[in-house]
Amino acid sequence: MDRRAFLTDSLGAAASVSLPAHLRPLTPPGRSGSVGTPHLLELREGLRALFQLDDAYGGAAVRSLAFRHLRRIQRVIDTGTYPDTIGRQLKLLAGEMIGWCGWLHYDADEQKTARRYWGEALTTAATLGDANLEILVFSQMSLQASFQGRPQDGLDLARAGQERATRLGSPVLQSIMACRETRALSVMADGKTAGRRLTDAMRFLDHKGRGRPFPEWTAFHGPAEVEYCQGLLYNELGNHQAAVPFLRAALTHQEITYGRNRALYRLMLANTLVKADEAEEGAAYAVETLEQLDEVESGRVLRQLAEVAHALRPVDTASARNAVEQLDDYARSKSAA
Repeated sequence: MDRRAFLTDSLGAAASVSLPAHLRPLTPPGRSGSVGTPHLLELREGLRALFQLDDAYGGAAVRSLAFRHLRRIQRVIDTGTYPDTIGRQLKLLAGEMIGWCGWLHYDADEQKTARRYWGEALTTAATLGDANLEILVFSQMSLQASFQGRPQDGLDLARAGQERATRLGSPVLQSIMACRETRALSVMADGKTAGRRLTDAMRFLDHKGRGRPFPEWTAFHGPAEVEYCQGLLYNELGNHQAAVPFLRAALTHQEITYGRNRALYRLMLANTLVKADEAEEGAAYAVETLEQLDEVESGRVLRQLAEVAHALRPVDTASARNAVEQLDDYARSKSAA
């Protein structure tokens, strides 16, 4: 097949503004099959669109689209003609896309696959010498390690990311990595050190407008994330009553565009209310969340749903029993789908 014809097919022969950015055909290449800044920007817009879909609907719903967009980027890299500057940006974009595929599998609770993608993304980051990509992957891998009960790994990864964020002089990145450290230290029950790092995360967030411009992937990070982190810290220390107001505040401050995170926040609040001897309110929160879950496909959310049901089972009230029945029915329907 003619090289230029193959590339033209890859990039798309015509614009289709009705399609979302990650599916829309790209601007045709130049006469020599060259790829330039317009193609790079359009490919990056596709990644941005996938960020937004993940935020709204969860990783399990977006994985196949992300893989298709990654294949598109890789095809442009393999078949296009471009200067070294564009080539580096294309490879960096591919690395970000690979890292994000790892995140989507993590959210879908497919942990081995997530780690495989992250390993490939770290190889790309090392090859290109890009600290921002390293921070992105270390941040995600740290969360996974704490999630899987490997807090020392989570702490080591967070500190590696923090070292790079400090070198870059980015308060937002430093705040994110301080939150990752806090999470790992919370799971380790080191409340004193975790509290100090959480204070640092808040301080860095107050300086958000200073230093280098922050990368697009950090848009999720704000007061709601820090409040949620504080609530999780109190939960890990067994002080569930202290955790409740922070989890309420996190839910209040979380933007509605983050549908998956709002579902996680609601279910964590429900679980915490049950453990804080407010089972009736916790049961009501959990049941109210079920309608929202029809819009979300996330293995982490389903796992949290199961944890709420588990916490409610010993509660001998009609509302708790009814809530458990509804939560179990919902979980079975999702498993059968």
